Amino acid sequence: MTQEASGEETFISHLVELRDRLVKAAIGVAIVCAALFSWPGAAEIYDYLAAPMLASLPAGAKMIATGVTAPFLVPMKVTLVLALILSLPWVFYQAWAFIAPGLYAHEKRLVLPLVISSSLLFMAGVAFCYFFVFGRVFHFIANFAPASIAVMPDIENYLDFVMSMCLAFGATFEVPVVVVILVRMGIVSVEKLRSIRPYAIVGAFAIAAVVTPPDAVSMLALAVPMCLLFELGLILAPVFVRVSQAPPENA
Repeated sequence: MTQEASGEETFISHLVELRDRLVKAAIGVAIVCAALFSWPGAAEIYDYLAAPMLASLPAGAKMIATGVTAPFLVPMKVTLVLALILSLPWVFYQAWAFIAPGLYAHEKRLVLPLVISSSLLFMAGVAFCYFFVFGRVFHFIANFAPASIAVMPDIENYLDFVMSMCLAFGATFEVPVVVVILVRMGIVSVEKLRSIRPYAIVGAFAIAAVVTPPDAVSMLALAVPMCLLFELGLILAPVFVRVSQAPPENA
């Protein structure tokens, strides 16, 4: 009975710790969100997000809102998503702080760099999509449209497209982290990954063809970084494996 009671108390304490970490993560996101609403403001944030599309439209053209509440809700959603992205390091830190007590010292040397690199790589993928891909994609779409069509994107459809693209690029930029984890867990070796490099390249182009719009520029913009990040993962994986190995036991 004593062991059962002790186990139950331990389980409850873990739940309490998990609740506290989730609350702290949510508070961090809320603080960033409140700061963004204060400055620069939801409307300005959406204008900045819409800039690549507006730059590809004729001078003076604007986007449209077909829903009654869309002019209010869409900028709010954009601000919330941006707050979550900016808060990723804090959110990942809370996840790290929750699992860290159950890890050995050599395991902590692996997890903390992965937590930091995951958030930075996701942000890099989103930034790469916004600053490099959007302008070229929207320019291609606007030039491809027949002269009889007036291109006036709806703000809700535009938000859905932008969020899906940013999520796709942010997720694909996590390739080095995935490679390191697979190698460290012993699921696959670096030598095996190197042997299937041609298939990985074909897979990267296939994913890019499905995720991105049907133009060569955006497809290459996603496929080439995926291939390079895969190679980066192959270089870093052996380093992480050596660093995170358990120290040899004393005879």
